[in-house]
Amino acid sequence: MGYWAASLLFIFVSVFPLLYALSSSLKQGSGLFSPELWPKAPTFANYSGVFAEQPFAQNLLNSLLVAGSVVTLSLGLSLMAAWAFGRVEFRGRGLLLMLILSASMLPQVAVLSGMFELVRAFGIYDTLGALIIADLVLTLPFTVWVLVTFMRQLPKELEEAAAMDGVGVLTLVFRVYMPLLWPAMVATGLLAFIAAWNEFLFALTFTLSTEARTVPVAIALISTPSGFELPWGKIMAASVIVTLPLVALVVVFQRRIVSGLSAGAVKG
Repeated sequence: MGYWAASLLFIFVSVFPLLYALSSSLKQGSGLFSPELWPKAPTFANYSGVFAEQPFAQNLLNSLLVAGSVVTLSLGLSLMAAWAFGRVEFRGRGLLLMLILSASMLPQVAVLSGMFELVRAFGIYDTLGALIIADLVLTLPFTVWVLVTFMRQLPKELEEAAAMDGVGVLTLVFRVYMPLLWPAMVATGLLAFIAAWNEFLFALTFTLSTEARTVPVAIALISTPSGFELPWGKIMAASVIVTLPLVALVVVFQRRIVSGLSAGAVKG
């Protein structure tokens, strides 16, 4: 009985914010102050207003391009790094891994000024390239550390057999190891996608024009013509729109995520 009560409480706490955002996005005016969960007269005016009053579709595309590029680059680089750290013996390997892990512990504010100078030196301020480089700082340490753990669990015989057949390093990593690491890469890639999709501080600092913004910044800057009120309905509508792709990804890759996260839990 206690297990079911705890499960229901967990589900309620997890789902209620999304239900509240969905309910608020279908209300307007004084209806936002109504305590009812489902509005009596639901309207989609907030959803149409989000796209009509600002280039929200462009902001969504920007977030998709940035998050997709970050995941692709992060997994590609971290897969090679995981092979080097997990399968190659060299001096200082443990120290380098600790340095990589410590880099992920730094707050974004600590590296913000350095990243700004780097972005300005490259001449990519107010472009999506600046956000891709900045978000890699957030995702690479995590993806490298996780994939190293899985890479070490692969049997040594695969590498020995590939070496006897004259297989190169790239073929070994991407044709032999990557299919075995696919569940782990899906789970890691999804977490990296969520981190890049929700990133706010770098996106706010390194973009200036409306067309270059990503959705977190676009939602934060939603305003009304008067400037004396908060458009809760439109903010909630935009939040629902932004959340739906993440929910869809989790639902589609649910089995691979579970297998990827639990693959390292059993030894042998």
